[in-house]
Formats: sequence, C-alpha cells, structure tokens
Amino acid sequence: MFHVGGARSALFNWAFAHQNGGTFVLRIEDTDAARNQPEWVDGIINALAAVGISDADPSFEGPYFQSQYAAEHRAAAEKLYGQGLAYYCDCTREQLAERTGSQQLGYDGYCRTRALTPEPGRALRFRTPDEGTTVVDDVVRGRTEFPNKAIEDFVIARGDGTPVFLIANAVDDITQRITHVIRGEEHLSNTPKQQLLWEALGATAPVWAHLPVIVNEKRQKLSKRRDKVALEDYLGEGYLPDAMVNYLMLLGWAPGADTEILPYRELESLFRLEDVTKAPAFFDIKKLTAFNGEYIRALDGERFIDACAPWLSAPTVPWRAEAFDPEVFRKLAPLAQTRLTVLSEVVSYVDFVFLDEPVRDQASWDKAMKPGAADVIRSVRERLVDVPWQADALKAALEEAAAEHGLKLGKAQAPIRVAVTGRTVGLPLFESLEVLGRDRTLARLDAALAAL
Repeated sequence: MFHVGGARSALFNWAFAHQNGGTFVLRIEDTDAARNQPEWVDGIINALAAVGISDADPSFEGPYFQSQYAAEHRAAAEKLYGQGLAYYCDCTREQLAERTGSQQLGYDGYCRTRALTPEPGRALRFRTPDEGTTVVDDVVRGRTEFPNKAIEDFVIARGDGTPVFLIANAVDDITQRITHVIRGEEHLSNTPKQQLLWEALGATAPVWAHLPVIVNEKRQKLSKRRDKVALEDYLGEGYLPDAMVNYLMLLGWAPGADTEILPYRELESLFRLEDVTKAPAFFDIKKLTAFNGEYIRALDGERFIDACAPWLSAPTVPWRAEAFDPEVFRKLAPLAQTRLTVLSEVVSYVDFVFLDEPVRDQASWDKAMKPGAADVIRSVRERLVDVPWQADALKAALEEAAAEHGLKLGKAQAPIRVAVTGRTVGLPLFESLEVLGRDRTLARLDAALAAL
C-alpha cells in the first residue's frame, strides 16, 4: 500500500518539478523479488493518480523498472572493481562478529588487502576513502559532514553477483539525469554512501533534500504495524483526494497564507523547498478530518451526490438494494453534506429512510427514552396525524408538545429522533421527517411506544 509519507514526498517532488520546468520521474525499485508484486505497482500508480500525479501531465516520466537495468548496475560495479575502488570479500557475518565482538559494528576492512578474485559467494565491497570527510549539502537539513573513517566498506554486489540497492540507485539516477533527490529523512544515513558512489562513477551528486519524519500523536514515527498509513485506506474511508493533497502538503511546510485550506495549484505556487522544516511533522487525523469536512461542504450538489455513490451502492449497506431511491437521497443530500466529515458516514446518516425499520442504537435508546418519553411521543404523535407535512409545521407541532410537558425543544426532540432514526445524532429532524413521510413516521412512533 502507498504510505502517506511516500505521498507527501511525491507531492513535494511534483510541486518542485512544476515550479522549475522539470520532470517528475517515477521509478519502481523492484530488484527485491520478495517485495515485488504487479498489483503493488498498480497500487502505486493508481494512488499517485488519485492525488493528481500521472502521465496525463507532460512533467511526468515513467514508470521505469529498476530490474530492467540490472546489466548496467553490474557493469558499474565491475568498473569500480577494475579501477581499484572496490574489492571482493568472503567474510561471513559470523566471522565479522567473532573478530569485532559485536553483531552491531560495521565491516572492519579485513579483506581490503587480500586481493581476492571474483568467485561465487564473494561480495563486492566499495573501498571507502581512508581519510577526509564526505560532505552532504542538504536543502532542508543544511551541511552535514560524515568522516570517511566512520563509513564502512559497504557491499555493492552480493555473493551471487547481483548489485545491491545503493549502486543500482546511483546508476539509475545518473542514467536518468536526476538533478534533485527529495525524499524522507530515514534515507539520510544512506546519502554519504550514495554520494561516494556518484563521485566514484564520475558524476556530480544531485541536490539532496531530506524531508522531516512524520509522527503520530505520541510523536512516534508513523508505522504500518501500528498506525493507519496507507493512502488507499484514507481514500477508501471517504477522504477526498483534494483534502488529502492539501493536508499532506502541510506536513513539514507551511504556505504562510491566511488559511491553510488552499487548492493544490495555489499550494504549488507557494511551495519553497528551502522552507521545509527539519522538525518532525505530526500527522493529526483530527485536523485532516476537519479539512475533509471543509472540502465536502465545498462540493457543488451534483458532485457531492456523485461522490457518495460508491458508499450508497456498496454491498455492505444495511438496506435492500431495491429499497434505495436516488430521488429520495437527492432530497437528503443537502442535509447530509453539512454534517459529513468523511463520505463513508453518509450511510449511517440516511439509512433510516431506506430501511423498513431503523437500526436501533441501544446507547441512543437508553439515553433518549427516559421516564416520561412515552408521554412526549404520544403528544407528538397526536399532533402529527393531521399537521401539514412540512418541516416548519412539524417543528411547530413538536414545540407545542414540548411546552405541554414543560420541556425545551431539544429535550423533546430526543425520543422522537431515536424512535424514527434509531440514533440521537443525525440529519435535521424536521426535514428528515418530511422526507420520510407521515405514514412511516407514525408507524415508527407507534413501534417505539410499544417497545416502551
């Protein structure tokens, strides 16, 4: 699944490429067969398209598949070996641990001077310079110096001859003329190694920009094992793509405008890579949900109805498929639009009108059906028998019943709402009753009285 952090990185790259007349390059790094499935590739492409990044834009290039360039990766590794910039090593992990007394320490350079020749089972290691420092100039994090002595002689090709990610990545970047690498902070530790490889391969390293880590409410890095992190999950719950894009663009960067809720094109024009912060970015689901509610309310009526359609026709809806009436929903849609924070909530707001009987929420029933509730329901029912069936008249009838029992309107509404819709929270009551109709409303009030 496509991590929201990956989506944030993609959007920052997309904005930067557009600002500079550049190209956004999608490369699928698929050399790890165990983590490579065609449907996962489709998921990445579809998720990017959902947030507006696709080959429909001339700034988009790809996808390239890293596995298709294995011969170039192997040739680069052999070139480094031929230049004396890499050497073969037959050390096992156990031998290294025995020599260093630790499983955690990096490689100790044991094979540097052994002049081993290429043979199956021997890994190829890059010969890190003995002296000096590797300086990484990062647009976000500034200048960082890595002493070369602290960088181990890292593997660039496995014992079976297959190049590893580090050199494959460097070769692909060079071949595809990558000028800027904008990615998550967790990749920073690889950067000095990649920069050494770029230089060893005779190329000038790209501009690096490492974006701040995204954390949850406990300030822990978002984890797929612990947190909801897949973009598809949020879209599947009814978060609008435009709202997701707006919110993700604010994870580590601020537009400096009077409001944070801005269309993408405006965010893109305001975006400055150098203004991205180093501080961890808090993924605040409450704030995202509030954003989404704003975007839902901003939809025009027809777009809102269309946006709700997948949830109203899903096999999980509680009503019979033939009970759904699009024209009835069209009447309820303006009421629902003012209340939804995610589109999936629409089912629970309108189910009462498409069900033969409302789904009774027991907690709502217990809260609303206090002593005296039956008397209120009877008073209301008497007035609803011949009142004009319009929201204003229905409200007036309920106000009369409330006054009769010395209650405020809100208190009198509660048992009526639960009797008719099954819940204490829902759409505006009187407009809902108008859509439901007199006969069904009276029948539900009678059922509630019988239950009481």
